Amino acid sequence: MSVNHVPQDPYVLGDWGTTRLRLYRLEGGNVAARLDGPGALQGDARGALAERLELWKAEGSLDEVVLCGMAGAPGALAAAGYAACPADAAKWLSSRTRLEVSGIPVSVLPGLSCKDSEGVPEVMRGEEAQVFGALALHPELALGEHLVALPGTHCKWVSVVNGTIAGFRTHPTGELYALLAGQSTLTGPDTLPDGTLGEGNFDDGFARGLDRCEEPLTGALFEARAARMLDGRSKDWSRGYISGLLIGGEVAAQVPNGISVVLIGDPALCGLYDRALAVRGCTSRKIDGDAAVLAGLALAKGQKA
Repeated sequence: MSVNHVPQDPYVLGDWGTTRLRLYRLEGGNVAARLDGPGALQGDARGALAERLELWKAEGSLDEVVLCGMAGAPGALAAAGYAACPADAAKWLSSRTRLEVSGIPVSVLPGLSCKDSEGVPEVMRGEEAQVFGALALHPELALGEHLVALPGTHCKWVSVVNGTIAGFRTHPTGELYALLAGQSTLTGPDTLPDGTLGEGNFDDGFARGLDRCEEPLTGALFEARAARMLDGRSKDWSRGYISGLLIGGEVAAQVPNGISVVLIGDPALCGLYDRALAVRGCTSRKIDGDAAVLAGLALAKGQKA
């Protein structure tokens, strides 16, 4: 993986989320090494970053560090705030927070905020780096209007107009799935009362969830449990069913039939959204999330005030 049009000195780009830190050391625009770490709000953020930078400093000097995501949240590394939409890359980059860790200059990029026509507030941290990175990787996306979806814990649906993020809507679909499929009673035990695993796999359940995704959610959800009891469905089927309901419902709420959507993120998760989009006659263009975030962070590399 490489990032073009950046200085050649070794430097660090990082995506720091709620649950984990991903640091990349780049040399000559190419990723030379990677280190992972704890989430930005899990203890001493400065200490966690310093520990990892010291490991790389032992191998040679580092020019600077650029971070996005929850690194800028209150109580994390440094409160970076939010740049208000509409925001282009220049506005986003100009709102960064600067500090020094282990003797190395660190830039923490802000999130974005917006309110819709009814005053409903929205915020994001980290996804904006992926969007601006996608525009840098694919300049044709900076022309005209595009709907960009970033599947994840809190899926963002972003309106991009001529390279500017005009606004966005969040669906906490990944978080809901984790709670319902992992902590509720809906999926039940691993085996059925007869000791078998049951019939059907995740994909089968996902397809059934898509079939029912436009029904009222609370009523449709219980099939995840009842189908295990009466139809002998497996736990994997039940999990897939919940996923299909949630993703299908999200897509139905956000996407008119027959349009094209840009998907940025993990290929497997984007594949599930692609299936939900296809049901509505929509097409998608998929961009790898890691490549997009590195390209977005690289826009900040070497920039002064």
